[in-house]
Amino acid sequence: MTTTPVSSWRGVASEEQDELPERVSVLLRERSRKLLGDLLRPYRRPIALLTAIIVVSNAAGLAIPYLVKVGIDDGIPPMTRGAGTGVLLTVVGVILAAAVTQALTRQAFLRLSGKIGQSVLLELRRRVFDHFQRLSLNFHEKYTSGRVISRLTSDIEAISELLQSGFDGLVKAVLTMFGTAALLLILDVHLGLVALVPLPLLLLFTRWFRRQSVIVYRRTRETVALVIVHFVESMTGIRAVQAFRREPRNQEIFAQLNDDYRDANARSMLLGAEFMFGIKLIGNLTVGGVLLYGGYLAIHEEVTIGVLAAFLLYLRQFYEPMQELSQFYNTLQSAGAALEKLSGVLEEEPGVPEPRRPEPLPQPVRGAVRFEGVRFAYVEEMPILPGLDLSIPGGQSVALVGATGAGKTTLAKLISRFYDPTAGRVLLDGVDLRDLDEATLRQAVVMVTQENFLFSGTVADNIRFGMPDATDRQIREAAKAIGAHEFVAGLPDGYDTEVGKRGGRMSAGQRQLIAFARAFLADPAVLILDEATSSLDVPSERLVQRALRTILADRTALIIAHRLSTVEIADRVLVMEAGQVVEDGPPDRLIAASGRFAGLHRAWLESLSQ
Repeated sequence: MTTTPVSSWRGVASEEQDELPERVSVLLRERSRKLLGDLLRPYRRPIALLTAIIVVSNAAGLAIPYLVKVGIDDGIPPMTRGAGTGVLLTVVGVILAAAVTQALTRQAFLRLSGKIGQSVLLELRRRVFDHFQRLSLNFHEKYTSGRVISRLTSDIEAISELLQSGFDGLVKAVLTMFGTAALLLILDVHLGLVALVPLPLLLLFTRWFRRQSVIVYRRTRETVALVIVHFVESMTGIRAVQAFRREPRNQEIFAQLNDDYRDANARSMLLGAEFMFGIKLIGNLTVGGVLLYGGYLAIHEEVTIGVLAAFLLYLRQFYEPMQELSQFYNTLQSAGAALEKLSGVLEEEPGVPEPRRPEPLPQPVRGAVRFEGVRFAYVEEMPILPGLDLSIPGGQSVALVGATGAGKTTLAKLISRFYDPTAGRVLLDGVDLRDLDEATLRQAVVMVTQENFLFSGTVADNIRFGMPDATDRQIREAAKAIGAHEFVAGLPDGYDTEVGKRGGRMSAGQRQLIAFARAFLADPAVLILDEATSSLDVPSERLVQRALRTILADRTALIIAHRLSTVEIADRVLVMEAGQVVEDGPPDRLIAASGRFAGLHRAWLESLSQ
């Protein structure tokens, strides 16, 4: 019989689990508490001050029933003689002072707790966003954008509620319960014991609620994440949805997910209602019992009317926190489930980790690339590169051609270090890419793909994306170099024209030219073009090719293209098949031969004549 190791539940592995093994649940809770403790550690002194404020506020609240007892017993005739009016006025004045103290401390608490809570949330958002950016492509290809949004919205909101109201509710409830219990016994031991008889039942009931709420609120966080995932994916792919008339089916899926979320929320509310009903029932029965027994004692003058009145007021204060505890548990479990998700993400290790001791690149950077026995597989049983040895001298333009799945894009991703090889090494100027820090690597290697992402903002903002401090003049020079200046200048606001969401206001060719300008402005030593001209029309492609001949001079370039017109500008052509280089040489020489590239070239010429 095999068992699942605890390590397999790390990160986001538990995302889809409704019921987890007990030891895994314990591990997740410990991890969540560790994250929360780490976030709160810098605020130990303010939190201590908050605790002191709550203690003062609770002391003021607990004093009021006792003062009522003093006012009744010592300030109301016929129990008093003469001095009763003065005592009563004094007690009323002290009660007002206690009420004012309680109000002022409450206001101070809300201000300070709000400040601490927002600071903690700010740090948590920063950590999560920063970590998401550093995680490898492999993670983001598995972890949908909807889940990312859920982590940064609904999960953060759940923790926000805990920080802003949960801490107050917990400390206030605990202090009130223990303080009230002590005062009940001080006022009258026998009556106090009667009032505390239901306490074991309360503890058992609370334990049951706590266990059930863990399951219920974990399910709530999972269902809301699925709703967000489906919504984001549907809206992101709205063109495909409408083009294939997918709306009815998507609506069915969303309705089902929405029903699951509704049912999970309904279950959580029902659980809270059951807990509150039970607490109220036990509390009311206890009040009735104390009133009956206390009335009997008062009739026989074993307790005073003031003591009985104080008991009834204290019992109300004793059971109110129990109801608040149910609300706190709701908040705590919701936040706990959110913390499990967030701590899982933050524990996820990058697939391409930063080196502990980064090495610098030799200066000046030449851009020489070498593959030494490189093996790589997205799935272990299906290697894409079974063992590649390849050397590309600095400054050489190399074109990669071959059928889909031959390993061309994989090779480009390894040079960009979006992935690390399973075995072997990829070297840049003799330095293993795994020994370079990310800033050095990204400055030296830039990749332009077929579908480059344009961010909301202006054309100029998108061109200077890789060099934020670039001047307007540098931006224009980069655009002119690749032939984009003419169309940009013709836009309504020129370089200040908004590109729209994902560059939706630009044509595919215009988006690609802006992406070229962005890459060229970054001035990398190694430039990778992965099908980068496939979206360009013929005039635009000719402009780019003329620019490439100039810009790629003295720069290492890796060009992946099915259009052989783009391949012709390369110094060298590599024909790949099953992850291996099967032909290697200058384009003219390979065309003159009778190999695979010559066949591809003939087929391309025939397609142009048709």
